[in-house]
Amino acid sequence: MRSNGCGDLRKQQIDEQVQLCGWVDRRRDHGGVIFIDLRDRSGTVQITVDPDLGADAFAVAEHLRSETVLQVKGKVRARPDESLNERLATGAVEVLASSITVLNGVKGNLPFPISIHDEENTREELRLRHRYLDLRRKRMNDNLRLRAQTIQTARRFLEDEGFIEVETPVLTRSTPEGARDYILPSRVCGGEWFALPQSPQLFKQLLMVGGIEKYYQVARCFRDEDLRADRQPEFTQLDMEMSFMDQEQILDLNERLICTIWKTAKGVDLPRPFPRMTWHDAMERYGTDRPDTRYGMELTNVSDIVKEMGFKVFSGAVKAGGSVKCIAVPGGNDAVSNVRIKPGGDVFSEAQQAGAGGLAFIRVRDGGEIDTIGAIKDNLSEEQTRELLGRTGAEPGTLLLFGAGDTATVNKALDRVRQYLARELGMVKADQENDQWNFLWVVDFPMFEFNSDENRYEALHHPFCAPNIADLGTDEALWADTLPKARAQAYDLVLNGLELGGGSLRIHDSSLQRQVLQTVGLPLEEAEEQFGFLIEALDMGAPPHGGLAFGLDRMVMLLAGEESIRDTIAFPKTQQARCLMTAAPAKVADQQLADLHVASTWVAPNADDDA
Repeated sequence: MRSNGCGDLRKQQIDEQVQLCGWVDRRRDHGGVIFIDLRDRSGTVQITVDPDLGADAFAVAEHLRSETVLQVKGKVRARPDESLNERLATGAVEVLASSITVLNGVKGNLPFPISIHDEENTREELRLRHRYLDLRRKRMNDNLRLRAQTIQTARRFLEDEGFIEVETPVLTRSTPEGARDYILPSRVCGGEWFALPQSPQLFKQLLMVGGIEKYYQVARCFRDEDLRADRQPEFTQLDMEMSFMDQEQILDLNERLICTIWKTAKGVDLPRPFPRMTWHDAMERYGTDRPDTRYGMELTNVSDIVKEMGFKVFSGAVKAGGSVKCIAVPGGNDAVSNVRIKPGGDVFSEAQQAGAGGLAFIRVRDGGEIDTIGAIKDNLSEEQTRELLGRTGAEPGTLLLFGAGDTATVNKALDRVRQYLARELGMVKADQENDQWNFLWVVDFPMFEFNSDENRYEALHHPFCAPNIADLGTDEALWADTLPKARAQAYDLVLNGLELGGGSLRIHDSSLQRQVLQTVGLPLEEAEEQFGFLIEALDMGAPPHGGLAFGLDRMVMLLAGEESIRDTIAFPKTQQARCLMTAAPAKVADQQLADLHVASTWVAPNADDDA
C-alpha cells in the first residue's frame, strides 16, 4: 500500500513518485492550496494539494479532518526556501499529491488532540481511557520504541554471553514470603488455586539444577500490592540466573550489560566500575538502602554529642535505644523559613508523613553563632556546639535539621526531607535528571529484619538468598543462632535514588534452605509442603548459582526521562489497578463462577453507613 514511510523522505528522493499511508496530523488551507501534515510511525511529511495539478485530490482534501487515515500518491519535490522546516527531518521536501484516498475516517469528535503541534496537557485519566489514541502521539511512540530497543540490546548482549531464553510458567502455586498474590481458581481441580508469579525465582533456580547454567527471560510478573508511580500490578522483569559464577563475576557482567544498554539507548559511556556501598553505610549516611548520590546533605549521627544534654527530646531518644541524626542544608537559612519547619509547614509535613513527630533545627549564623527556638541552644555547651558544627561541616548560612527517636523512623523521616529539599532547592535540576547517571551497588544486606508485630523474622529480600559464610560459620548445629545476624550475599543496583534491580547468590544446600525457612517462622512440615520440590532438587546435585532481575518498566522510565512507568507501558493500569480503556476488572457471569466452584462474598459499601 505504500512505497515509503512519511518520515523517511529526504532530498535524495526528489522527483521520485511515492505512495504514502498515514494519519492527518494537521490540515491547512492557504488561499487555494491545501497543506496536509501526514504522519505515520516513521515521522511526518508535508503534502501539498494544488487544485490545478490534482482536482480530485483537492476535492478530497477540502473536507479532511484530523486523524483521518489516508493513502497519498504524488511526487517528491524540494520545499521553497521560505517554507523549510528545520524541526522536521523531512523539512526540506514535500509531496505534491496527485491522488488522495480516504482509507478510514473519524466518525465522532476526538476526546483530545493528537497532533504533534498540540501541547500535551491532556488529563492522564483521559489518555488511559483512549490509550489507542495516546499511543499515536510522538511521546508514547518514542517511549515504546525505546523500550523495544532496550529489550533488543539486552537480548543480544546476554545471548552473546552464552545465555539462553527460557519461558517459565505463568500459572503456578501460591507461596508465602512475598507480596500479595493474584490467585485463580482451577476449574478441573475443584477447590484448588493457581497463583500468577511474582517473579520466576524458583523456576530459574530449578533451571540451574537442570544444567541450563545461563538463563534469561523478559518475564511478566504480578503483585497485588498498593500502587504508586513506579509500580504496576503486572510488570516486566529482565530476569537472569547463572551457575558457577561468584558475586564479583555477576556484578561485572551486569555492569557491562547496563553500560551496553545506556550506550545504545542514550549514547552515554558510563564509567566503570560502579561505586559500591554497604547496606549499613547507606542506612547510616542516607537513611535508605536506595540512596540518591547526586547531591550531598548526608545524614550525620550526633547521638554521642547530645546523649547527655538537658534537651530531653534528644537525650531521651538516645537513652531509649534510638538515635539523633541531622542533615545540613547549605543556604537553608535563606531558603527555608521557620514557618515551613513548624507544624503546618511543607517541610514539617514531609517528616510527619514518614512517621516523625516533627523536626528540631539550628541555624548557623556568621561567626559560627547558632540560632534556634526552644531548649536546644540553652542546653548545648560551647564544646558540643563546636563538635556539632565540625562534624556536620556546617558553615554560616547552613540550616541543620534534626530527627530524634527510634532509628528506623529517624532514617525514614530525614531521607524523605532530604529528597524533598533537594528538589525544592534545585540540587537536582530538571536538565540534569536525564544526563546525570549515578549508579550504585548496595551490598551486604542483612539476611532478615524483625517484624515486631508478628514477633518473627522476615527475609529482607527473599528466603532463598545465600548468607555470608563468614557470618554463618561452618558448624551446622549453630546455624539457628548465627543466621538471624548474618549478612546476605545480596546486591541491589540503585540509580539516582531508585532501585533498578537486585539479586543474590542463592542457597544450594538443602539443610541450609530448611534452616532459613524455619528462621522466618515456617515449620518444617509447611516448608516441605510449600517448597518440597525445591528442597528435593537441591539434593540432586544443585550447582552454586545466583542471579539478578531488573525492573524493565522502571529502567525505560529513567532512560526516557519520564516520571511514571505508566508512560513506558502500552496499556497500563491506574493506581487503583484498573484498566480504564477496557473497564477491567469487571463482573463475570454467575455460570462462570459456578464452573470454577467459587462464589463472590463482596458486598458493595453502603453510602449511608459511610456517612
